[in-house]
Amino acid sequence: MIKTFDGTAGGMDLTKTNRAILSSMIAATLVLSPLTAQAEPAHSRYKLIDLGTLGGPGSRLEDYSRILSNAGAVVGEADTVDPAVQHAFKWQNGVLTDLGVLPGGSYSHPFRINDAGLSVGFSDHGVADPFAGAPEFSAVLWSSDDEIITLGTLGGTSSGALGINNRDQVVGFAQNAVPDPLSIGSLLFGLDYGTQTRAFLWENGAMRDLGTLGGPDSIGGFINELGQVAGLSYTDSIPNETTGIPTVHPFFWDNGRLWDLGSLGGTSADVFGLNNRGQVIGHMNLPGDELFHPFLWQQGTLTDLGTFGGPTGEAYSINDRGEIVGVADLPREGLHDAYLWKNGVKTDLGNLGHTSAAHSINSKGQVVGASRISLETGEIRAFLYENGGPMIDLNALVAAGSNLKLVFAESINDRGEIVGAGVPPGVPPDYTAFTLGHAFLLVPVGGK
Repeated sequence: MIKTFDGTAGGMDLTKTNRAILSSMIAATLVLSPLTAQAEPAHSRYKLIDLGTLGGPGSRLEDYSRILSNAGAVVGEADTVDPAVQHAFKWQNGVLTDLGVLPGGSYSHPFRINDAGLSVGFSDHGVADPFAGAPEFSAVLWSSDDEIITLGTLGGTSSGALGINNRDQVVGFAQNAVPDPLSIGSLLFGLDYGTQTRAFLWENGAMRDLGTLGGPDSIGGFINELGQVAGLSYTDSIPNETTGIPTVHPFFWDNGRLWDLGSLGGTSADVFGLNNRGQVIGHMNLPGDELFHPFLWQQGTLTDLGTFGGPTGEAYSINDRGEIVGVADLPREGLHDAYLWKNGVKTDLGNLGHTSAAHSINSKGQVVGASRISLETGEIRAFLYENGGPMIDLNALVAAGSNLKLVFAESINDRGEIVGAGVPPGVPPDYTAFTLGHAFLLVPVGGK
């Protein structure tokens, strides 16, 4: 995925020019609330754990995804001794495990983990696709004892698993054998795999095609504990002048029925989250496909969550209380802040100096993300927002002289543990964290 200047990224981006693809009806109430001087609330301090690598220079985590379980297990991707090879890893109880690859393969990547320690993603298996001239890859499930299991396809060459719940139901995308030059799966990876891509639900050893909203392709991205699914689908087969591909709408699948979430007037959208109340978040293009706004869909109602007066915004995480966090532009070009949307009110969470974006919110309303502290230096720092603010630099809550500077906070679980990307001494605290940085885990160890 392509990062923007605060570490924001499309959850299922399909084109380089339009983040709203893998990236008003009802206007959300907007409250600008610059943080004023106030007594700083007490925060926990944290034990910092460098998750390390698999022998290479760096390790990294999937953005805006459940890569940290409520049991404290973490999944990510790490460089091996061969700098050209990356493997999925799991960290649990102080042990870093190489999750490996399918026989013949060299690369694997995890997307999500459940509370029992099962994780999903994809791996190549050493076979070149006849259409793309690139490796085929397969959706995989890593069991609780780290066995890798291939989930298959729908008759085509490649597939990927993107979500898993605590009932061990898995969703993702899989190719079938029907020719399709504009396949969503091909656009997702920038490769011409040449056949249709379909959202799937895998359970009890069988893969099920969830269908589409009228077009030839779809992708399943999220599944909740009720077995409901959210994803993206083409609504037709006609490429749009603005995007070069058919119209894309988010969908909600429940008990065999596929719901079209609609649009905000544009021809593309992205989905970033689904909670256990069946609420779906993401962002949608506005008419003309130049701008996009965050959205909330629930029980057939689509809400434009708006911005802070600027052109664009995105929603990245939602908890089961319906609280949403993300990023929204301010009126001045190039400026944007993290927000919290709660009970119809959108609050500006401020920043640590220049701009910010919120990446994750847990059941207690704790928010984590990243803030650029200076435009001139480009330095970025991980933040925590809780108890009504103000936003605090997470580096201030770990022991002085720690071996990593915390740059991006990606996810927070219901125990208050936080994972993200940090950099060791000598590495710039900016986007270099995604290449030469190390994944980290923060464990609360008590108050000040």
